[in-house]
Amino acid sequence: MSYTAVIAAPFGHLGIVAPFQVVSRIEFLDASVPLLPPEPSSLAEEVERQLQEYFRHPGFHFDLPCRPQGTPFQQRVWQAIASLPSGATVSYGAIAQQLGSSARAVGQACGNNPLPIVIPCHRVLARSGLGGFNHSSAEQTLFIKFWLLRHEQQR
Repeated sequence: MSYTAVIAAPFGHLGIVAPFQVVSRIEFLDASVPLLPPEPSSLAEEVERQLQEYFRHPGFHFDLPCRPQGTPFQQRVWQAIASLPSGATVSYGAIAQQLGSSARAVGQACGNNPLPIVIPCHRVLARSGLGGFNHSSAEQTLFIKFWLLRHEQQR
């Protein structure tokens, strides 16, 4: 993957893909991936600014031009999740019921979310606990989910 920027986060690194003035992807990366500062005055620099603001203030609301690529069903799941306020959680089953689908399908859509944190799939939990989180290559995705949820409880 070719990143526009790779930035530090409290739990590793984040790869940002923001070509043509739209954010298309944010990926969890291991801390071993080299940092790549964003170009000055670029959209990637604004993404970094907003992410760092979220890390300081968990109630921060993102305002970025985003174009997540996914199926129509995935888009509906992501829209439903995007409306969840910071600190709130919901079950995969509740989202599934809202959309007339299955919890497993909602979980798959969450796992394929190309804009984690901005589209807060970490706020969606399994009936029995945390559940899965993001189909990224980062080794500690459940730790990241736990970190994000705990961070948002500190509002």
